[in-house]
Amino acid sequence: MLAIYEKDAAKDKDANASAVPLDEVKPVVRQPGAAAAAVALAKYMARTEVHTYAFSVAANVILSLFPFIVMMLTLSRSVFHSTAMANVVIEMMTNFLPSNQYFILHNMDMLAHPHRSTQIYSIAMLLISCTGIFLPLEVALNHVWGATSNRSYLHNQVVSLGLALAIGLLAMGSVALTALQRTVLTAIFFHHTDNAAFRFFDFVLDGGLLRILSLVAGILIFFLIYWVLPNRKVPARAVLPTAVVVGLLWEAARHLYIFCLPRLDFNAVYGPFYVSVTLMIWAFLSGLLLLAGAHFSATRYALRVAREDAHKDSAAEPAHA
Repeated sequence: MLAIYEKDAAKDKDANASAVPLDEVKPVVRQPGAAAAAVALAKYMARTEVHTYAFSVAANVILSLFPFIVMMLTLSRSVFHSTAMANVVIEMMTNFLPSNQYFILHNMDMLAHPHRSTQIYSIAMLLISCTGIFLPLEVALNHVWGATSNRSYLHNQVVSLGLALAIGLLAMGSVALTALQRTVLTAIFFHHTDNAAFRFFDFVLDGGLLRILSLVAGILIFFLIYWVLPNRKVPARAVLPTAVVVGLLWEAARHLYIFCLPRLDFNAVYGPFYVSVTLMIWAFLSGLLLLAGAHFSATRYALRVAREDAHKDSAAEPAHA
């Protein structure tokens, strides 16, 4: 496991100052190569607290997912007054959810329609549960990056709400761009949409654009979590490549999970509760993948800094001689 140790942390009052300086990061993995890094990552993923963090994240993801869907549908219909955007939200969530998409989205769509009290309650629950997602993630990322203290409760709430807002804006931006593309395509065909040519271009362009935007949004979400959530300054270049890799792996893992679901047969074990179990396990696996990416990025950066320090020392030796 990557160990980032601290020097004279008690003398510093500022949380970021008390963290281990990034230019003094010294990993336990001192041998270069992917094998040593893979062993360190495996040891980290086998730790009990990593699974505890992932389960905590998964529980709060389930609590916030349904209010998030209701909020997206409400914004599309009540704020932007766009049926096209609402349809895109449904398609996006269909691609995101691993199973039972029709059942979940049909019920969420019914909640989002006329019930203003439900909409307000969903937004309130979203604000509460989203902080529960980022709180354990901050503790985990602080440990990975050597931050010696966590944010205060109020500070964590502000950061969590900011990240939740950023994620919502990314999602709504993807929905708006996809709906705009569909509107432009309809205008190009002069609203003659009942033909094979329009359906072909709509399937190719609309489906492809939605998947690309969803993938880009996912990568940006991982990047924001890795970059903003630790209670210290983390270089963007240390986490951006990892966010891209984790975003691609997350998409591939979703398809693999969907492929394995019929063989897992949760319905036979959990009966009518298998829908929630399916989502919970997928959220747990996503949390593990996110934490694995955080550890990998810290290990990668630590090894690079160690190599740079060794190169500087070797270059300075002849000068002293």
